Order: sequence, then C-alpha cells, then structure tokens
Amino acid sequence: MKVSEYHRRGLKHFVDSEPRFAKKGEAREGVHRLTLYILPDGKCVFNASRRCKKLLAIADFACDYYSLNGRFPPEDEILEFFREEKDRTKMKARIEILKKAIESIA
Repeated sequence: MKVSEYHRRGLKHFVDSEPRFAKKGEAREGVHRLTLYILPDGKCVFNASRRCKKLLAIADFACDYYSLNGRFPPEDEILEFFREEKDRTKMKARIEILKKAIESIA
C-alpha cells in the first residue's frame, strides 16, 4: 500500500490531546515528533507532527497492529505493508523514530 492511499482511508489512532492514565513514549528527530500512548484498555493511540505523512501512516499502522496483537509490528512487517512506497530510505528513517518512541514507553 502507498502512504497516500493509507491516508485516504483515514488515520484511526491519531489523537489531538494527551489521554489520561496512559503509558507514554516519545521520540524526536529534527522536525519530526511522535508520542505513543498505551491506554489502560490495551489500545494504542498517537500524536505526531503533521509534517510527515510517512510518519503518520507508520504510527497509525503500528498502533492498529498493537491494539489487535498486544505488541508493535517488526520493521519488516511495516515495510511489507507499505511495499508500494518507493522511498525506502525515508520509510526506514521514520520507522527508527517509531522504535525510539516504543523504547521510551514508561
């Protein structure tokens, strides 16, 4: 799937404000910012800078995966899902931001 097609379907896990009682993980790299929230009911939502559609799509996919499976997807599954996306270097860089946010969840 292409990132643009994913966005047309709509982001299901994006939130504008910080949820209460959630575990939180954050990462920043340059102008890109990602915050993951693990809710008490086991679901995952996120907030991110709206500057990068790739980061938004990757974070939404990862939150959807977490909410269904109780764990975040490995990098290869994310890349496989977005296999139609041509700029693999940028995709991998955005996945690194996701990994940092996951690692920082408290």
